[in-house]
Amino acid sequence: MSECTHDCSSCGESCNERKSFLEEPNKGTKVKKIIGVVSGKGGVGKSLVSGISAVVSSRLGFKTALLDADITGPSIPKMFGVNNKKPTADDNGLYPVESSSGIKIMSLNLLTQNETDPVVWRGPVIAGTVKQFWTDVVWGDIDFMFVDMPPGTGDVPLTVFQSMPVDGIIIVTSPQELVGMIVEKAVKMAAMMNIPVLGLVENMSYAVCPDCGKKINIFGESKINETAEKFGVPVLTSIPIDPKLAAAADKGAIELFDGDFVKPIEACLENLIKK
Repeated sequence: MSECTHDCSSCGESCNERKSFLEEPNKGTKVKKIIGVVSGKGGVGKSLVSGISAVVSSRLGFKTALLDADITGPSIPKMFGVNNKKPTADDNGLYPVESSSGIKIMSLNLLTQNETDPVVWRGPVIAGTVKQFWTDVVWGDIDFMFVDMPPGTGDVPLTVFQSMPVDGIIIVTSPQELVGMIVEKAVKMAAMMNIPVLGLVENMSYAVCPDCGKKINIFGESKINETAEKFGVPVLTSIPIDPKLAAAADKGAIELFDGDFVKPIEACLENLIKK
C-alpha cells in the first residue's frame, strides 16, 4: 500500500479511515432505494435493462425515477418517448419530466437543444453533472430510483457510488466468453465501494424461432450461471433477442413491452423494498 495522501476521492484502497463523500439530495427529494445498472463494457444493453427495471417497478405500483448518468451516450429519453419534453425549473431546483406511466426521468439529452448534439466534455465535468442530477433535481417522493450508468469503472460510476446512497447494483452482461472478465471488474469495483450486487442480467441471451419456438443461442451457450457461481452473485434473469422489444425501445414505447423474463426482477424489487 502506498503512503496515504488523505485524498479518499481518488483512492482505490479499502480502509477504516475512508471519509464519506455522500451528497445531500435536493430538499424536495426523498428516495427509499437507489439501484445502479452497470456493465463493464458498452453495447450489452445496460440502458435497456435500466428502462425495463423502471417499467417493472412502476407496474408494481412503486413511485419510480430514472436518472440517466450516461452523459455522453444518453438513450433513456428516446426509449420512453419523452425526448421532446423539457424539464422545468424554479427556485427549488430542476424538475424531471414524466413518462406516460409517471416515471420521472432526468437526462442531459433533455437539456440540450438537439438530441443529437454531442457532449464533448472532460471527465470531471461529466461527473459533476451527474452529481447535480442528484443534488439539484426535485425528484419528490420516490420508492425506486434507477441509475443508468455508462460502461466501465471510471469517473461516473465512482461519482455515483461515492455521492449517492446506492443500495445495490444490477450488472448487465451478454453470453460472450469475454464478458466474464468484464463482469469481474464490475463485481470487484462494487466490493471496493461496499455496494451489494443484486444480481446479473444476461441480455441477448437467446432468440426464439418464430416457427417452432425453439431457443437458439445466437452467441453460443450461455455462461451466466458459471459466471454467477464464480463471483457468488445471483442470476436475476435472461433477456432474449426480441425484435418487438427492440422496436418498442426505438419507438419510445418501452412501457408497452411484455415478457415472462421480468418476473425475477419483480421479485428482486419487492424483496428489496421490504428490507
